[in-house]
Amino acid sequence: MSMKPEMDAGATTCGNCRLPMPKELRFCRNCGFRLGEGAAEYTETVRFQNAPPGTLPGTGAAHAGNFGYAGGPMTATPQGLPYKRRKRISGTAKLFIALIMFFVVAAVFTSVVKRRSSGFPGSVTVVTAPRSYAGVNGFETTDGGVTFENVDTPGGPADLAEMVGGDIITTVDGQPVHSDDEMAEIMRRIPIGKTVDVIYLRDGETKTTKLTTISRQEMDRLNSVFAARPQGRGRFGYDDDETERVPIAGTKIFGVRVDEISPSLPADMAGIKNGDVIIEFDSIPIRTPEELASRVRRAIPYETIKVVVMRGAERLEIPVKMGKS
Repeated sequence: MSMKPEMDAGATTCGNCRLPMPKELRFCRNCGFRLGEGAAEYTETVRFQNAPPGTLPGTGAAHAGNFGYAGGPMTATPQGLPYKRRKRISGTAKLFIALIMFFVVAAVFTSVVKRRSSGFPGSVTVVTAPRSYAGVNGFETTDGGVTFENVDTPGGPADLAEMVGGDIITTVDGQPVHSDDEMAEIMRRIPIGKTVDVIYLRDGETKTTKLTTISRQEMDRLNSVFAARPQGRGRFGYDDDETERVPIAGTKIFGVRVDEISPSLPADMAGIKNGDVIIEFDSIPIRTPEELASRVRRAIPYETIKVVVMRGAERLEIPVKMGKS
């Protein structure tokens, strides 16, 4: 073998670094410069640490592939430098990415459709049928019918019908009432603005009144008018948490016992005492603590009203000049 491989017929000279290389190589082993077409290709040397015997090329491996274990063939850049080809994305990864893109697009599309659906002709809109209201805080099932705690809306249907908290409704518009569910269904069926007959019990007596239902919007309007009235709200001077609905001995009447009168406020200054049972407030029968609190708020500040109380077996009428809350 010649000591000058560049002079041998089986050698070639690298045009970049000018070193002799075997003619079969396509790239210079020194600088990677392309030498020309040849049967062999440049293979990057890869060293595997602690590799089991028989797993490396030339050590008994069944097949090392055309490119060995270097991860793929080397390709030359326009400048003649070799680089590895990029690995292809696997089919599973492509499927996963496609699913993510599908769900993102679907979410965006659904959001746009929801915002615009109301503007399309023929779009379906769920509309809740309007129902009638009586202007009370809510109905509860009780013996003989349904009751409520207080008239909630000043100037509302129940207020104009002169009903008060504690009344027991037995019949509405000719239909017997046995539960709050039945009452709710009746109120849904009654057209807004219709005047109906209401039969109810108060203090063991059967009474009849006429009630004209209103819409929710009208009820809200009446409550807003009261809240914004220039006179403000009344103040009586008691702790409404320290009250109890109690029966009046020897009668079928219930009243509200006040157990904590605030000192130096209207009730105290008028002579109302702890333990008094209020049965009437400004000519309105008082049968529940909630009705008393409602009537106190509705009283005109600085006007004098009549309060009827039971003190033991004694019935007292006490004038009270209301304060302002």
